[in-house]
Amino acid sequence: MKKVSLFALLFLAFGTFGQDAEKVIEKVNAKIASVKDYTVNAHIDADIPMIKIMPSNAKIYFKQKDKFKIESKGITILPKQGFTELNAFLSDKSKYTAVFGDSLKIREVETRLINIIPNSSSGEIVLAKIWVDVKNAVIMRSQVTTQTNGTVKTDFKYGSQLSFGLPSELKFEIDVKKFKMPKSVAADINKTSTDQKKKTKPRTKGNITITLTDYKVNDGLSDSIFKEKKK
Repeated sequence: MKKVSLFALLFLAFGTFGQDAEKVIEKVNAKIASVKDYTVNAHIDADIPMIKIMPSNAKIYFKQKDKFKIESKGITILPKQGFTELNAFLSDKSKYTAVFGDSLKIREVETRLINIIPNSSSGEIVLAKIWVDVKNAVIMRSQVTTQTNGTVKTDFKYGSQLSFGLPSELKFEIDVKKFKMPKSVAADINKTSTDQKKKTKPRTKGNITITLTDYKVNDGLSDSIFKEKKK
């Protein structure tokens, strides 16, 4: 009987722990859902080993639920994990189980780790960890492992759009060998990697920093913006 009682207590404690984590995610989702659409200017700096990518500027358009568009004249490397994929995944509670982890201070902000465990092994996301500023209901850091892009770590900074949960800066750390690059960039990586194979051991991690300015939120974007132009 004692063993049964102990198991029952542990089960109840784990269940409550999970429910509390889910409540935090519900608040994060509610803040994200308050943004019906937005446009924002993005400045993108990429530090990718073995290749040189000039800083570029882009304009980003988003509309609920999953409309997303980037306009840029240069090469843009923009991981969707920090913009759409993770948010879309978190919005469907049937897809995962959420469990609290340790607390961590990130840039003087107290955060709580929430482990996101997918309920199915067939989806794009294999495992996710998010560090949440519980007070403001925003994600300060995420670490997402996917089927196609390996593990992407993202740090979020917030400014004037904190009330909407929209970041002012995103810094991604990517696994160069697994991350899907634009075709022209991937070709440069493969060529340079072959040339330098015998000389030095290249870095396996790259960084992409995106600074976001001049947000326009909930202006009522037209669906026509997201339609591909005929060539």
